[in-house]
Amino acid sequence: MKMLSLIIPAHNEAENIPALCERVRPVLASLGNSYSYELLFVNDGSTDTTLDVLKRVSESDSRIRYIDFSRNFGKEIATTAGLNHASGDACILIDADLQHPVELIPEFVKQWEAGFEVVVGVRNKSRSDSWVKKVGSTLFYAVLNAIVETKIVPNSTDFRLLDRAVVDEFNRLTEVNRMTRGLIDWLGFKRTYISFDANERLHGTASYNFWKLARLAFNSFVSLSLFPLRLAGYLGICITTVSAIAGFYILLGKYFFHSYFASTFSDAENLAIFIVFLVGILLMSIGLLSLYIENIHREVLGRPLYIMRKKPRD
Repeated sequence: MKMLSLIIPAHNEAENIPALCERVRPVLASLGNSYSYELLFVNDGSTDTTLDVLKRVSESDSRIRYIDFSRNFGKEIATTAGLNHASGDACILIDADLQHPVELIPEFVKQWEAGFEVVVGVRNKSRSDSWVKKVGSTLFYAVLNAIVETKIVPNSTDFRLLDRAVVDEFNRLTEVNRMTRGLIDWLGFKRTYISFDANERLHGTASYNFWKLARLAFNSFVSLSLFPLRLAGYLGICITTVSAIAGFYILLGKYFFHSYFASTFSDAENLAIFIVFLVGILLMSIGLLSLYIENIHREVLGRPLYIMRKKPRD
């Protein structure tokens, strides 16, 4: 019998947890006797009665377990804790607010049984989304995919199934600033995608506000790509090249070829170009330094050099 672990981060979700349990039980039961399951909640420093609700539902059903954080550490860390303590042959990440349709779980399992090690839920765009959210999401994925090693499918969500082999490799990663879906994509493995329409949130309000989303985006850029480190060097090369060409043009035109255009530049303007040239040299030096910082950064992350789907027999 194979076991499925549902990892459910929860922050102030007291009203949604009982409804989620009631909705997910018949869905998991429909998979038949070939599967057992556990619901592993992670109470991420909730300030409402989430912990009391988790105690009550876990006492009534031994398949429900929970982790209780000492404070709010954020969804990414809560998801990581759930994966660290899950027992299943496959783990399904799902939100507690019922926006992720639990009815798709059998399809996730079907794709897993077909040989896919990662099954990713991709959220369809909703007409109710504000233009700010749509533009922000499009811009985020465009920038992210332009600078990262492994591309991330736009609107892919944390709603996904992971094979035990993927979970074990994910649990080896130790970096603090993380974007879970980005790290899972970095691991590789055979994957497929399933699109879905998100449900309306049943109770409460989303814990992610503009500033939390902005911080998540910034952490994603920094943790998944080293391009920000190299940016100063690239700018330095551009500024130095442009200012050097301008400086040589003015110098040669003014003093050797007696160009009228070059002679129109005053000494103050020539000095400004020279200062810009020095700024470019300085940025190039910072860029060179960033290459060494990049190597230190890679070593500190301690990511494995490679991921094996299957190990050779002894």
